[in-house]
Amino acid sequence: MSMPRIDELHPEPRTGLDREALAARYGRPGAAGEAPDGGPWIRMNFVSTLDGSATGADGRSGTISSAVDKAVFGVLRRLADVVLVGAGTVRHEGYEGPLVSPGQREWRLAHGLAEHPGLAIVSGRLDLDPGSPLFAESPVRPIVLTVATAPAAARAALSEVAELVDCGEVEVEGERLRRAFADRGWTDVLCEGGPSLFGAFAAQDVVDELCLTIEPRLRSGVGPRIAHGAPAEVGLRLAHVLHGESDELVLRYVRG
Repeated sequence: MSMPRIDELHPEPRTGLDREALAARYGRPGAAGEAPDGGPWIRMNFVSTLDGSATGADGRSGTISSAVDKAVFGVLRRLADVVLVGAGTVRHEGYEGPLVSPGQREWRLAHGLAEHPGLAIVSGRLDLDPGSPLFAESPVRPIVLTVATAPAAARAALSEVAELVDCGEVEVEGERLRRAFADRGWTDVLCEGGPSLFGAFAAQDVVDELCLTIEPRLRSGVGPRIAHGAPAEVGLRLAHVLHGESDELVLRYVRG
């Protein structure tokens, strides 16, 4: 896949970032120990229209994602120790098979990472199909992060195809999730949604970073925001602003 034109506007103007320069703009904050306690760093990645919709008319974020957004998305997956996603997003976006390309896998191995990032799915009700391609075609055994009160029948069925980890009694708790990742040596956590999971993490103050692509289009209608749920106030600082070839703005905000 060819690299679209991406320029840096802030903090240092620079034109024509290649894929390696783009990757350098995102670094590996967890490995650098920037998380508050030196543990896993949770990076949220979203795309939005100018008027704040997180999906296209079909309810999928993929339909508003440009080549520039996909380039950033690919770089973030290449860097991640684990990809974290909510059950609803798994169903709506059609997750299945490897999360990284052969070239990305080669890069990961050359840089001391596992060939494939881990895959962790948040589901309190365990409303996932154990026979779906998500499990059958994954190159790694997925982890399902759930709660102690999850249905026993669903727990038994999913335990055949995934590792189940309780991260709370009635809701998945961000700090317990972070500990589960730390136990596995995963420091760079890429969370790909959805809005409910983002809202829950914001309310629990476990969001360390937001990577946001703003696509130059209006959708109107009743599309969802990138985060929704209980009210939360989380302050982040601007780390960089990139400009895409089709007038996308690619923003990175980090904790502190």
